[in-house]
Amino acid sequence: MSSQVKIFAGRASKGLAHSIAVAFGGNLGDVTILEFSDGEFQASFEETVRGADVFIVQSTFAPTDNLMELLLMVDAAKRASARKITAVIPYFGFARQDRKDKPRVAIGAKLVANLLSAAGVTRIMTMDLHADQIQGFFEVPVDHLYASSIFIPYVKSLLLPNLVIGAPDTGGTKRANAYAKFLDAEMAICYKQRKKANEVSDMTVIGDVAGKNVVLIDDIVDTAGTLTKASDLMISMGAESVRAICTHAVLSGPAHERIKNSDITELVVTDTIPLKEENPKIKVISVADLFANVMEKVINYESISSHFIV
Repeated sequence: MSSQVKIFAGRASKGLAHSIAVAFGGNLGDVTILEFSDGEFQASFEETVRGADVFIVQSTFAPTDNLMELLLMVDAAKRASARKITAVIPYFGFARQDRKDKPRVAIGAKLVANLLSAAGVTRIMTMDLHADQIQGFFEVPVDHLYASSIFIPYVKSLLLPNLVIGAPDTGGTKRANAYAKFLDAEMAICYKQRKKANEVSDMTVIGDVAGKNVVLIDDIVDTAGTLTKASDLMISMGAESVRAICTHAVLSGPAHERIKNSDITELVVTDTIPLKEENPKIKVISVADLFANVMEKVINYESISSHFIV
């Protein structure tokens, strides 16, 4: 790895960052996070970054300390005269707050974009944003990668007959449709109604799933309520099997228990967020090679469009 390229990790993404650095052909840079007794912390680079292209890897899932830590590391790199600062955010937190869907609410994704810009990032690299328009919240280049480039080969390797690609809700229809077209498969859509956030009150399936092997596609699995309800409903309608593919394994609250007790055969996720506990139904596919390859192309000013399968 060139001495002018340095990769650092926040504490939330150390495992993934290490894998990215190895795939890139180097080691993680030395950074220290000093914690004070009241919970405040300070980021410090323990090696020079003057004139270097700095990549800081940190997903911004809860708690918000992960976002604050990333901001402090970006600020530290800027003040240490780094030439370029790329925030590698495999999971971009607050992405579900991309618009005003009711009066008097914050647009959290735009606020985070403003904070990162103010801190001094010169580029953003992320994966499967909850809403594509978030790219427009930034005034710096955004490399928006798609996990489809690793998920599609996996789905093909399963050799599933009578394949149906499913969307667990109407918001995921566009994503599921792209997969269905690429895989030349039929499609089914789950229509859900919510009484409040993270709680599905009613759900129906649009499309034929009887005797089919269904693969549900989504970007985030949080409490897994929608996913497990959709899988159980499809099995009750005669589906042969139901698998789910979700990029970001937030898996909060009762998610693990719901997945274990559901009719889902397998949940395939990436390592953009480290799993909090083991689950026999969950398979993790690493995105380290993908990020390392794109980082190399960005440094060499090469096209990355070959990574956009769907």
